[in-house]
Amino acid sequence: MPLGARPGQSPQLRELRQSVRRLLGLDDDTAVVIRQLACAEPGCPPLETVIAVLPMNGQARRWALHATAEEITEDDLRAALLTPSSEGA
Repeated sequence: MPLGARPGQSPQLRELRQSVRRLLGLDDDTAVVIRQLACAEPGCPPLETVIAVLPMNGQARRWALHATAEEITEDDLRAALLTPSSEGA
């Protein structure tokens, strides 16, 4: 099992987490939490992917992408991370 991987963690979520770290230039002390959640908003797909960045010092940031982790491309991720996040995740 790769270092830092948890049992049952999907490869897509692991890759997404690594991409978030790389694109935002995050240090090892910053937590990146990615979850796929049911979306109840009208017109929303059944699952959305929520990304939270939780630094040791500083403001938490959060993004919700209306797609599953498998559907998110590098370009989708880059575009989402460049938009203002929801503060205080």
